[in-house]
Amino acid sequence: MPEAQAERLVVGVTGASGVAYGLRALHALSELKVESHLVLSRSAALTLKQEAGLGPADIAARATCAYPVGDVGAAIASGSFKALGMLIAPCSIRTMSEIATGVTANLITRAADVALKERRPLVLMVRETPFHLGHLRTMVRLAEMGATIAPPLPAFYAGLTSVQEMVDQSVGRALDLFGLDWRAVRRWGQDVGPVSGEDR
Repeated sequence: MPEAQAERLVVGVTGASGVAYGLRALHALSELKVESHLVLSRSAALTLKQEAGLGPADIAARATCAYPVGDVGAAIASGSFKALGMLIAPCSIRTMSEIATGVTANLITRAADVALKERRPLVLMVRETPFHLGHLRTMVRLAEMGATIAPPLPAFYAGLTSVQEMVDQSVGRALDLFGLDWRAVRRWGQDVGPVSGEDR
């Protein structure tokens, strides 16, 4: 019998502010022993340098496998490549809009299109605000197509005291959507709030 195949998650990192979400997602997947298949957009390389002082090779080294954004023939561009789905963290408005219209101009949007057509979870951590009506309508369209819009918003109920904890909570809740349970998440009724079964 063949060995069981490791779980895989495709991770896209785009140029919106918030590259920390992508970095922590890769860290979490490594802890969870889940293969990470990374695509970094050209704009994300600039954000990575500005916000984290890192280069593309630094983030690629944190993934199981990394692909050039222009490699539309990569394994993750095919529905036959088995994966839990795709997380885009952070997700820029441009990337979100391309996915909504079916444009597959690069490997990030192609892999996202594959996730949708294969009915796999596609989670978009949209980071740019405020949203105008066109942005909101695009999000509705994506939700109707099967994507999950998950802006990384702080969970104040969890008693988070640092930016790092806020990032980890958002990343962990996004990973929940793929059935992945990361230890950094503080859960209501378990780690914070009332104990399950007790009256409030």
